[in-house]
Amino acid sequence: MESVLSRYENQITLLSDYLEEFPETDEPVWILGRQHHLKADKSKLLLDISARLWFTYRRKFSPIGGTGPSSDAGWGCMLRCGQMMLAQALICRHLGRDWQWEKHKKQPEEYHRILRCFLDRKDCCYSIHQMEKMCWCPPQSSSAAHGSTHLHRSALGRNKNTVGFCAGWKPLLLIIPLRLGINHINPVYIDAFKECFKMPQSLGALGGKPNNAYYFIGFLGNELIYLDPHTTQSFVDSEENGTVDDQSFHCQQAPHRMKIMNLDPSVALGFFCKEECDFDNWCSLVQKEILKQQSLRMFELVQKHPPHWPPFIPPTKPEVTTTGAELIESTDKLFELEEEFEILSV
Repeated sequence: MESVLSRYENQITLLSDYLEEFPETDEPVWILGRQHHLKADKSKLLLDISARLWFTYRRKFSPIGGTGPSSDAGWGCMLRCGQMMLAQALICRHLGRDWQWEKHKKQPEEYHRILRCFLDRKDCCYSIHQMEKMCWCPPQSSSAAHGSTHLHRSALGRNKNTVGFCAGWKPLLLIIPLRLGINHINPVYIDAFKECFKMPQSLGALGGKPNNAYYFIGFLGNELIYLDPHTTQSFVDSEENGTVDDQSFHCQQAPHRMKIMNLDPSVALGFFCKEECDFDNWCSLVQKEILKQQSLRMFELVQKHPPHWPPFIPPTKPEVTTTGAELIESTDKLFELEEEFEILSV
């Protein structure tokens, strides 16, 4: 079985080694709300792409659950894409959208803290080990089910009242799952879909083809630009000083592209709003660029909860446990990043 898996992993790696170069064109390239011009400065475009955290299949990590798989090759691509979108939100939150990564350049501690959260260890809060648990939420009590406030922890000790409500705006990670057709994307949605990558709040999109998930970060013409998790790399751990050898977490070549019409119609759009004004601006852009221009809308944006919908019950966050023997930071620090987000999937 191990020899078969090894051959499969090697095949994935070989197939993923071929990365297309960008064509010579006057058309702009959009990457997560930023416009680039290939002829003017291609190097800035490639730097912007390589700054995104790139999570791929890994092998030789500690077995999941103690006796489970030690590699996610062949089954973990959607989880890796979800990690990439969440990591981009954390980068925007703590380092800013304009932060750039350069090979061998010393990076701030916030960057290493973010990266450590995604290492393939069971004590890292966004690892593939933890995602097995975090997809499950315990049943809510009757009192919590009828409440109108969102219960959550606060690792930073911010101001909150007795029911856990945090005063003021909390940075928002907004995920919008969509189906843009039945078997194929309906062409009427293409322009609106592309507009989403132009918004400064864009975190890209999750999607792909059957059995193949990709993290889409932009577009050129009618081609989507994406980071591909289908490359198997060896497990990387943090150093004693807390830094991480991060070269394998950044795609340093031109990324893959695919025609929009080849995309599976099931996608999930991601947006990040650090301040309330960012959310207000996003709402205005949606009204202007997506809703008012389209006869067939990708999604609706309303001021109030529609009365014919079921009552909204905010989910409670699951508890994430760690083992003291492998803990490299305090639990509070591990959860500090997690608790700075309001994550909303609609």
